[in-house]
Amino acid sequence: MDLFGNIHSIETCGTVDGPGVRFVVFFQGCPLRCAYCHNPDTWTQNNNQIMTASEIYKKYSGVKEFAKGGITVTGGEPLLQIDFLIELFKYFKKNNVHTALDTSGALFDGSGKFDELIKYTDLVLLDIKSMNPVLHKKMTKFDNEPVLNFAKYLSKNNVPIWVRSVIINGITNKDKDLIELGKFMAGLKTLKALDILPYHNMAIPKYEALGIKYKLKDIPPTTEEEANMAKNIILKAYNENKL
Repeated sequence: MDLFGNIHSIETCGTVDGPGVRFVVFFQGCPLRCAYCHNPDTWTQNNNQIMTASEIYKKYSGVKEFAKGGITVTGGEPLLQIDFLIELFKYFKKNNVHTALDTSGALFDGSGKFDELIKYTDLVLLDIKSMNPVLHKKMTKFDNEPVLNFAKYLSKNNVPIWVRSVIINGITNKDKDLIELGKFMAGLKTLKALDILPYHNMAIPKYEALGIKYKLKDIPPTTEEEANMAKNIILKAYNENKL
């Protein structure tokens, strides 16, 4: 019996969601309410497409000569639909396609479903929003403990990790928190990359259209220079603590 996924949209040739040019599937639905989320239209389970793994693969087949990097599943929060996610990755791996999962990790519960998921997952792009538990909950409405536990789980099970973190001036660029992130990363044996993403406010029109208050309206976008300064602090702590 086919499983069905709630799909928000598909990008056929993505260049920022993993290695190479990728086929990017945006899952619909997310329990987090990140203050800087640029896809608030993915929060609810409304306005979505219902698709099977084979239907998604058929769309991929039409562009696979261009999207040679593989498939990346993002959202929303893909782990909200973990059963379908497993089915989808299993289908793509059967056809020898590289799979990447872009997730907050906030729904990790250590269940056997995750053991099944990682069998078909080649890379996890893990969004660590803050090492500060109070700030993380304030920004997302979720604790960061499951996120950090998921990172450790992936490392223990030899799943490659790209850590991603958004730098927001005055909020997530505090030296102490950046140093803690570097120290934490030093303990991940399967860490392959660090992506530091400058905060931007380009989603404000989406919030206005949806009638949702944008909490960071008065925060200016982060410059590349500011993001690089934060990245250097993280990497310094990483290099000083790497075993």
